[in-house]
Amino acid sequence: QVQLVESGGGLVQAGGSLRLSCAASGRTFSSYSMGWFRQTPGKEREFVAAISWSGGNTYYADSVKGRFTISRDNAKNTVYLQMNSLKPEDTAVYYCARRAGFYSDSSYYTREYDSWGQGTQVTVSS
Repeated sequence: QVQLVESGGGLVQAGGSLRLSCAASGRTFSSYSMGWFRQTPGKEREFVAAISWSGGNTYYADSVKGRFTISRDNAKNTVYLQMNSLKPEDTAVYYCARRAGFYSDSSYYTREYDSWGQGTQVTVSS
């Protein structure tokens, strides 16, 4: 079972930036598409961004398009989420997740991810 460990969350003012990292254990990281999701209290976990196993395709929620960038470094078993122009509504716990299945297409749906990190808190003050 893969372990995913997020880092990089924190408190930032509106308009600021943060970069989240997610380090994965194991030797097969490059075979899996990865995603970032976020969740606030009382709400369902929502899709933020995803990247294909090769890194060649990326997908974003409309709410973050143009502000967030997902990337990966397969040599370091790490996926990143660069978040710019942060807004108070971006405040949430952010989770990285591994898409189920080797070489599967990226997905917007939480049910299609089989491994999750513990989450990292991002708080954007106004």
